[in-house]
Amino acid sequence: MASPFVEVVVETPTGERIIKVTNPDRTYFSGLPEGRGRKIDLVEYYLAVGEGIVRALRERPTVLKRHPEGADGEAIYTKRVPKGAPPWIETATVHFPSGRSATELCPVDVAHVVYGVQMSTLDFHPWPSRRDHVESPDELRIDLDPMPGTDWDDVVEVALEVKELFDELGMVSFPKTSGSKGVHVYLRCKTGYTFTEVRHCAVAVAREIERRRPEIATAKWWKEERGERVFLDFNRMARDQTIASAYSVRARPQATVSAPITWDELPDCEIGDFDIWTMRERFAALGDVHAAIDDVAHDMAPLLELYERQGDGEAPFPPQFAKQEGEPLRVQPSRAKKAVDPAASD
Repeated sequence: MASPFVEVVVETPTGERIIKVTNPDRTYFSGLPEGRGRKIDLVEYYLAVGEGIVRALRERPTVLKRHPEGADGEAIYTKRVPKGAPPWIETATVHFPSGRSATELCPVDVAHVVYGVQMSTLDFHPWPSRRDHVESPDELRIDLDPMPGTDWDDVVEVALEVKELFDELGMVSFPKTSGSKGVHVYLRCKTGYTFTEVRHCAVAVAREIERRRPEIATAKWWKEERGERVFLDFNRMARDQTIASAYSVRARPQATVSAPITWDELPDCEIGDFDIWTMRERFAALGDVHAAIDDVAHDMAPLLELYERQGDGEAPFPPQFAKQEGEPLRVQPSRAKKAVDPAASD
């Protein structure tokens, strides 16, 4: 009979944490060989890449994407630390566009990650800001999302265009696979900028890449305008919008991982190259290839100046946001055309 729980001892800078992991043999990933996709395998994976996942999450309010029925089951996004959490769990309070607030998990060591896994968390979605400056992001994230009709090669090509832009500006950027379909590009920025300002930096990058490569890249928010191109999703930088962190395991049958890589590696890798087993081996051999990500914090002035020079004004916000100053009409272009020209619906 399978054990109902195991006690996992986690070493942290402040001492040992003992975490009871229930149902350790429960299968979470149907696409892995039997005995390779269990809950305890997930725990051991995160312990193996602990230095990397903690660097990605450290002191960031974090949403837990939980899958109690496994990767094939429904996702539960948990923004509030539940009652009964261990006394050593650290938190941060954040405020949402709705005016509501939540006390979210704020990882400071790998024990916080294992605590999340015990609650069936697969991937961790941190804010781009830390708890001592929650309203001021220190991480610019560029999310490259392939639209139908595009492929991995297209995503890689657009990612390399993003790198070239950052290189021209003297900014050091770091790529990772999303673990699902696309690529994320990160760079650290100086604190003191608002969410709106850092989002404008993402908008500027998206529009500039579209200008340079209109046949393959798009900054159009409305799906009907994107075509068969890679979408640079600038709204991942809107307040309370998050993406899976580096080293997060994604809800896919093969237990793929959002994998930090180097720019030299990007053209020759694929999403499926990185799962909870291959990443353990890679980390043991190479360590965290993004270990230098905190070494430089960039001034965002060049990107904000680019945004102003583009002269296109505010871009649409996600639907849950109140209408923002300067935002264009929040309606699909085809519907807007029909409202202005009734003959368009004939």
